[in-house]
Amino acid sequence: MSVTPPTSTASPADTTPSPAETTRAVVQDFLAARLAGDTARLTALFADEVDWLLAENPAVPWIRPRSTAAECAAQFTELMEHTVPEDARASVDAFLVDGADAVLTGHVSGTVRATGLSFEGPFALRLTVENGRITRHHLYENSLSIAEAVSDRAR
Repeated sequence: MSVTPPTSTASPADTTPSPAETTRAVVQDFLAARLAGDTARLTALFADEVDWLLAENPAVPWIRPRSTAAECAAQFTELMEHTVPEDARASVDAFLVDGADAVLTGHVSGTVRATGLSFEGPFALRLTVENGRITRHHLYENSLSIAEAVSDRAR
């Protein structure tokens, strides 16, 4: 049995990145902007309207509905206002890209400034990139651990 590789229809001069390449580049830029706390760059990376999903948690000030680029970018600033930046940790275990969609999985931890209590747990982040901007941001994380760290009842 022999397998013949598919022939390419693109000319050698065609340097248009594939949707997956564009998605990977935008997500890498997003991660770099988050790490740097660059809210102007984050605002530019998010589309004007964003499908934002993060399980709403009234006890946690930075976890709330968002839908505009500015609101999505502001989440980083709000998170830093309520947590101890030196204690913030995040690691990415997997970064998968399929066309316009990317999924990152990993682990996040931190300390809530007001209570001094820590939170930690796994996360999964699904991002969709269209026309070079993030149109979907769905984050799944250990919201119970975060809510307990924010709550004075946990002390």
